[in-house]
Amino acid sequence: MKYIPFLGLFIACIASTAFVFFTPNQQNNSEELKWYTWEEAVELNKKTPKKIIVDVFTDWCGWCKKMDKSTFIDPKVTAYLAQNFYPVKLNAEQRADINFNGERFAYVDTGNGRGVHTLAYALLDGNMSYPTVVYLNEKFERIMISPGFKDAEGIMTELTFAAEEHYTKQSFQDYQKNH
Repeated sequence: MKYIPFLGLFIACIASTAFVFFTPNQQNNSEELKWYTWEEAVELNKKTPKKIIVDVFTDWCGWCKKMDKSTFIDPKVTAYLAQNFYPVKLNAEQRADINFNGERFAYVDTGNGRGVHTLAYALLDGNMSYPTVVYLNEKFERIMISPGFKDAEGIMTELTFAAEEHYTKQSFQDYQKNH
């Protein structure tokens, strides 16, 4: 019975920890970012053209999950994305086909229980690393490919480069030096 007071203290600590971790964050009043499928972005773009940002990820990618939990919930990032882009999530290992511009993009088994979706492969020029963000203009022409984790500040530089069409005047490296 000498363990009961310890057990009570342990339960009290767990309960207070759960309260701290599961209490809603009062500081984050921003709306959650609406992610579109490729097909949804294509249809929306027909009615109201916007640039497209494609977050190419996999379910097993730790850095992809970190970007979702930090970068893509930053209020400044979400507001800018919602205003200027159709944000698309594309699982590079998804099994569902995507039809685009008269072409069928499909999953290809590469062995060892893994595979790749051919749309992801095409967008990344075969350089399959995750996360990778691909920026497209309103005609679905690639502006740039940006592999690796980005924090909110880093992605904001890329977003403004693409949305404000600085890519028509200078390289991203030159733009980055001045911003």
